[in-house]
Amino acid sequence: MRILARASAAARRPVVWLAAVVLVILVILVALPLAGLVAATVGKDADGAWTDVLFSPMSSALFWQPLGGSLLVGLGTGVLSTVIGAGLAWIVVMSDVPGRRIIGVLAAIPFALPSFAIALAWESVFRNDRIGGSAGLLFSLGVPVPDWLAWGPVPVILTMVAHYFSLSFVVIAAALAGVGGDLVAAAEITGASRLRVAARIVLPAVTPAMLSGFLLAFAEGVSNFAAPALLGLPVRFQTLSTRLYGAISTGDTERGYVLSILLVVIAGLILFSGTRLTRGRSFSTITGKASRVRIARTGIWRLPLAALGWTIVLLTAVVPGILLAGSTLLRRTNSLEGGLTLHYWTGESDPAISQGMRGVLRDPTVLGALGGTLMLGVTVAVGAVLIGMLSAWVIRAMPRAKTANGIIGLLSYVPFLIPGVALGAAFIAQFGSATGPFGSLYGTFWIIALAGIAASIPFAFQTANAALGQVSRELDEAAVLTGASGARRFARISVPLVSRGLAGGGILVFVTMVRDLSVVVLLVTPATPLLSMMTFRYASEGFAQQAAAITLIIAAISVAATLAARLLERDRRSA
Repeated sequence: MRILARASAAARRPVVWLAAVVLVILVILVALPLAGLVAATVGKDADGAWTDVLFSPMSSALFWQPLGGSLLVGLGTGVLSTVIGAGLAWIVVMSDVPGRRIIGVLAAIPFALPSFAIALAWESVFRNDRIGGSAGLLFSLGVPVPDWLAWGPVPVILTMVAHYFSLSFVVIAAALAGVGGDLVAAAEITGASRLRVAARIVLPAVTPAMLSGFLLAFAEGVSNFAAPALLGLPVRFQTLSTRLYGAISTGDTERGYVLSILLVVIAGLILFSGTRLTRGRSFSTITGKASRVRIARTGIWRLPLAALGWTIVLLTAVVPGILLAGSTLLRRTNSLEGGLTLHYWTGESDPAISQGMRGVLRDPTVLGALGGTLMLGVTVAVGAVLIGMLSAWVIRAMPRAKTANGIIGLLSYVPFLIPGVALGAAFIAQFGSATGPFGSLYGTFWIIALAGIAASIPFAFQTANAALGQVSRELDEAAVLTGASGARRFARISVPLVSRGLAGGGILVFVTMVRDLSVVVLLVTPATPLLSMMTFRYASEGFAQQAAAITLIIAAISVAATLAARLLERDRRSA
């Protein structure tokens, strides 16, 4: 009877019903697609799919070679991104290098760009004639470009490092900013050398941040699709993501679903291993007394370090944009001999140029894809932020419901472990065909939007949770004393106080969705064109100018939105 009484009392609380709604939404967006993905690999139609992928004569080409390619790319991306990101973070935060603040601003830009932007820029310079088509700038000038530099793992790793070092930089710079200057000064007073201070104080203090940066870059390298597809597939260099895309796009769906599950497992193991390495260890450097970061005097190395920092950020944040912009003005791909033209931007149809294709700003298909991309970004941002906010508020409002809160927290985190291509495959498995009274969503805008929301829930949830954590519970308790309902407290207190933080998080979700290719590559159809998919298709078919022009449009939207988010965050901190 006591259990029934408690259940009856709980059922009369609106927050309980809200928690149930949140759980249902998370189950539909996260649990069901994963369950459908697993179910599709063990049904009658999938007989032998696991054996084919793991243990058959074809398993080497299906799984083991792509796995080796993914691990190679992931390891190279993780190590180089961490080294470069940590070096730049030290230059910006703890050195007296001239222009370090501007270096810091530019170092954060590459992550806001599409991952395929730098790959396209690389191709415009280093492409050779191995696979036919128009060669890159160096080859057209008579400079021999070896195959290993034009295609395969080396350019894939380098272009991904140019994108993901920015992520490591942001994480490590934040950690370095928390290293108190009093600790460094105390060590120096005892006679410790700069090298000893760096090895015994600074490096241990930022070890968790460096490990996080490495694991994030490693996981992104393993699961990234765009760069391996553009620079690896032409020479049959496969990763799990490209192998998965090839399997599903050619109708070999069951084996593709098996590869998806294996990719999820590998990404999850990579990220969980990082938490195990730092568990139980202390890296505390923040004391009760605040102290400013101690700037290191670099002496004769001041200008060389400045030159190194400027070279890295210019090559990754500025030069790719210049190369892409310049390539859109060349009448002949990657060649100055044909002269310059604005045709690829504003030209009418001309049979003598690009098979009669119009300039991107006059092409109704491109303009339709632009509208669809913006609508997708806004829809995903609003949906993810709303679900993330409700999930975080339910957990805050029901501190004693540990089981429900644990399930909500778990389901809100799981999509972070699922690579984009695998998540797209999961949504095809679950929503790609009619289920009961519900029709198939494949080929519609909504399956892409739902997949995007699912992929963005972890970030939106963490943003909302952090924002709500800054709101004192005393405000909510005071409102309870006045008789305000839960809905009223949520709408009148919680939402207004965290609105700027949520808006900033929503903008970053918007940016991620606008430039993302991995999540949508399996879901886009001719009926639902998106700019990122058009870029990939044009680049694959040899229309380099159109691909570069659309990439610049995506980059402009992403950078503008990212700067808006930074301004919003600055205003929130100063408020």
